[in-house]
Amino acid sequence: MKTLVSILLIFSIQALAVDPLRLGFMPGGEALSMKKAVDKISQALQKELNLPVQASISSSYSQLILDLKDQKMDFAMLNAFGFVENEEKLGLKVLLKKIWEAPYYYSTLMTLGSSKYKKIQDLKGARVAFVDTKSTSGYLYPQLALKKYKMTEKDFSKLVFSGSHKESVSLLENKQVDVIAVFSDDPEVHISAWQKYAQNPKLATRSLWVSEAIPNDPFVVRRDFYEKNPKLTHSLMFALIDVFESLKSDPDVVKVFEGQSFLPATTRQYDSVREMIKVLGPLKQQ
Repeated sequence: MKTLVSILLIFSIQALAVDPLRLGFMPGGEALSMKKAVDKISQALQKELNLPVQASISSSYSQLILDLKDQKMDFAMLNAFGFVENEEKLGLKVLLKKIWEAPYYYSTLMTLGSSKYKKIQDLKGARVAFVDTKSTSGYLYPQLALKKYKMTEKDFSKLVFSGSHKESVSLLENKQVDVIAVFSDDPEVHISAWQKYAQNPKLATRSLWVSEAIPNDPFVVRRDFYEKNPKLTHSLMFALIDVFESLKSDPDVVKVFEGQSFLPATTRQYDSVREMIKVLGPLKQQ
């Protein structure tokens, strides 16, 4: 693969000069661990490509989108909703999608096993935490479920936007809320944000609802960058796949990106997200 990458880059290096390839990641989990992992990925990509690579963690989802808009980022790891929402507005092209055990993940509404809440229809008066209004599994898909059962956020006694799946888990574990909306790797909710982030993951929980399969997070490029540098873009794609494979046992990378790999992706694979957005209509601004 290194030989192939080198061949593909021959005609791109002079045009690129010394400008670094700029990759943006959304914040997630513990900040220091995330920085260590992203730094290692950046260094490995730079070695693989023999070109300067600048990988950074944006302060927020909104900032990453703004950086793409202002052409301060060439590539970015987005969530499914972020890609669909901004594909045309910002001129984005999907290259890869994350893979864990499967190419899809799920959203779930979760409560503690000792909770009085048994099903989604029972949630009137509950204290509920979402991640943020742009989170695919932590807000948007749960809105479909609420709409189906003719419920709104006004039915809750308390509504919290935690900012991260990890913080939502903490809120539930400390009984500051009754229900959280988080991701799950499987429809049975055997491996979810709870198992990943809870201090006591063996504490009993109950899933009140699970979504349909959601396509995993896409890795995208600005279309104008791709059109000017198609060979370089494809080289980075394959290099990123190789780098995650080579770092799959690195403790810093595993801690943040455990079990992740990548496969080539197409825009049609995100049609279910487009349908979800149509059903929800205009999205609430946080």
